[in-house]
Amino acid sequence: MPESQTGRMLLSHNFELSENTVPELNRDEFAQVFIDGLSKYPQLKCRQLNHPHWMVEILFETQIFSPPQVGEKCAEALIEKRITQKNGKDLIVDVLILGGLKKTPPLSDSPDTLQPGEWGVDVVETHAAETFLNTLQWDEKTAGKTIENIFKVEMKNILA
Repeated sequence: MPESQTGRMLLSHNFELSENTVPELNRDEFAQVFIDGLSKYPQLKCRQLNHPHWMVEILFETQIFSPPQVGEKCAEALIEKRITQKNGKDLIVDVLILGGLKKTPPLSDSPDTLQPGEWGVDVVETHAAETFLNTLQWDEKTAGKTIENIFKVEMKNILA
């Protein structure tokens, strides 16, 4: 039987919605979305981080979940949370989960800092995924990179 391997993914949040659609989540609320939403998967462990950029750590068994699959579970957890907040309003929201494998030395010695071989993931809430990706120059920055180094999960026009 193969030895269990643990992957590590750190999440940050980009909120680009108007406040009258859904409220912006503070650090505690953002972390709780994933702590609660991923709790149905015993192979995923979440905790809140004490770091200026990274908010949530997810540890996952790589034999069970690939990084893009963990990203999909993150998108689903956030969407489930937002559905409970829409209060009968019709909302159109795009969720992006943009992940990249860290290849450079860490920026600090904090245990909550992204380390080489770990996944840094931006969780994006926006009204216009294409505009966000174009501004970020996603296609140019990811050209030539493989699924082993980068992934993108797009869920567009949700909560309609």
